[in-house]
Amino acid sequence: MPGECWAGGHAHAPLFLPGWSALNYPWAMPETFTLILETSTPHASLALAGPGGSLLEREFASDRDHHACLFGPLAELLEPLASGGIRRVLVGSGPGSYSGTRVGIAAAQGVALARDCPAVAVPSILALPSASGAAGCLVLGDARRGSYWLARLAACQMLEAPHLTDAAGLCAAVTAALAQGVACVSFEDPARFPLPGALVGLVRQQSPSASRLWQAWGAAPQATRLAWAAAAPQPIYLKPPHITPAKRPWLLPS
Repeated sequence: MPGECWAGGHAHAPLFLPGWSALNYPWAMPETFTLILETSTPHASLALAGPGGSLLEREFASDRDHHACLFGPLAELLEPLASGGIRRVLVGSGPGSYSGTRVGIAAAQGVALARDCPAVAVPSILALPSASGAAGCLVLGDARRGSYWLARLAACQMLEAPHLTDAAGLCAAVTAALAQGVACVSFEDPARFPLPGALVGLVRQQSPSASRLWQAWGAAPQATRLAWAAAAPQPIYLKPPHITPAKRPWLLPS
């Protein structure tokens, strides 16, 4: 129901990509932790990656109340740590829920300021289950008002950045990807897209997670991580926000 949220969590064994070990994660140094927030969809999660590859994750679901549901699990993860125990904060930057993504980024920046560490935005789409495979996937989303967006991923890396298209372009891209054996996935219910019924049934709905965002950070080339770290955290905007014109513009100051 709108406004309703639930929370849960679990601890992971050391989490590495297949064939990787702690040697591939030089930032997982003793007594340093990375906090990860992923709030770009209603199925949000937070994780704390610690020494030796350990990962503690908390999850919650909320339709429009991320700002109300986020801070309980966030406090739970941070409470046992000393004030200087966080080395960096990673946060998903979408594309996704406009308000959810902004809430996550604001929380990440707040923790980073309080803990004197950097906050780094990582594209949320890299944290999808289908993004880690070598075959990759085509991600599609609804940009509203007759627009849609597409992105192509493989091995937790972006082959084609999110870009806008119309209904015809969406249908053509999905048809071509499926013909090539590439999975098509979306954060949203596939039924909302203007696709033929046969294609709708082949699009899988998936959600990113904090643990997979950590995997994406680990899989990214050093140059990519440095570029992410150098940029100020902000949502991935595909087009300017829609602003409703004032009904009585003569009341506005000139």
